[in-house]
Amino acid sequence: MKRYLALVSIFILISTCSFAAPEIRPSMFAGSWYPKEKSKLLGMINKFLSQADVPKINGKIKEIIVPHAGYIYSGGVAAYAYRAIRIQGYDYKRVIMIGPCHRAFFYGVSVNLQKGYETPLGIVSVDQEFGKRLLKESSKIHYIPMAHAFEHSLEIELPFLQAVLNKGFKIVPILMGSQDIETSKELADAIVNLLKDDPYREKTLILASSDLSHYYTYDQAKKMDSILIEDVKKMDPEALNRDTLSRRCEACGKGAIMTVLFIARKMGIKKSIILKYANSGDVTGDYSRVVGYMSAVLVK
Repeated sequence: MKRYLALVSIFILISTCSFAAPEIRPSMFAGSWYPKEKSKLLGMINKFLSQADVPKINGKIKEIIVPHAGYIYSGGVAAYAYRAIRIQGYDYKRVIMIGPCHRAFFYGVSVNLQKGYETPLGIVSVDQEFGKRLLKESSKIHYIPMAHAFEHSLEIELPFLQAVLNKGFKIVPILMGSQDIETSKELADAIVNLLKDDPYREKTLILASSDLSHYYTYDQAKKMDSILIEDVKKMDPEALNRDTLSRRCEACGKGAIMTVLFIARKMGIKKSIILKYANSGDVTGDYSRVVGYMSAVLVK
């Protein structure tokens, strides 16, 4: 099986070599998943932030878990983690962003090495140096340009980051083609190893992008999502893996969530706070087929 997956990985890498990624990745979802006009986008984000009732958080936020649906559905939930960051006012210089890949199949993990990402709020630079070092940490980590070209799970977080962080921060965009527990552990090890002697270790925020259950009834979704939320509260990636494999709960970015939980364990982060849970039914009033959203912070 491992040999087969390795061959598939090689095939995908070869097949994407002809895709020429531009230096700056353009916004693909402005005007659909979130507003295209700068003023409207900032207005929507600031409204979400002002409505997020965040409790006092003792300790420094090191990691966040946020949803990635269209802003009208999940923006109000995501805003809780971002407001918590704004309140703390810490000067993050780098954000390591980890999300699932919905639109391309590949084995392992892809870190984007484009120069930057463009949104209606401006361009966010990619920490290419950190990304290149990450490639050397594991044979599962690649740069597959096509994987990043049309993916929304990271792009959707950028305007929020631009709204709450000081200018000049850089991002490390990571997409997971494989979301098994072994890949999550390996990615966590690679990130922690690089951060050990990194000058921006204490100024690095780690972000996991994931929605929860998809297209169940309102009550079914709440029941399933409560199981995953409990696993995150307990900071137990093994339990989360078991519960998703047994279909007791689900998350499209389960690998991203497990990765941040493994990183937390390795970095001595012992506190997980669930700031908000809701699902699309709470917004639309349609309770027949909903998608679940969670906003959480991990604090040291």
